[in-house]
Amino acid sequence: MLLLVACGLRPDPRGYGTHRQLGLPPCTFQLVWDIPCPSCGGTTAFSLFVRGRWVAALRSNAGAALLAGLCVVGVPWVIGSVRAGRYLGMRDPVQVLVIVMVTLTVVSCTQWGLRLGGWVP
Repeated sequence: MLLLVACGLRPDPRGYGTHRQLGLPPCTFQLVWDIPCPSCGGTTAFSLFVRGRWVAALRSNAGAALLAGLCVVGVPWVIGSVRAGRYLGMRDPVQVLVIVMVTLTVVSCTQWGLRLGGWVP
């Protein structure tokens, strides 16, 4: 569903703010603290990803770009798992979910820290 919504959005050229096309307010974190939040650029990353602009998606928000890639892989995996009646390719889905979530969090927070430090745009 996220990928379909992203297809209908025009990526904001600033690398963030695409979520405003959905009628959502500006980032509260950025309004309060005057700095971008770790998820800023996430919607833009999805919108860029579905257009095949993967490097731009990673620059916008690496964690969200990786999540978009996981969605592309995850949809067929879910369908196959439902048909097979079991989780395909894994013994412990909770462990896999924890690893994926921790990885995405580390990637997003690392990029955020590098942005705040001025090391990446």
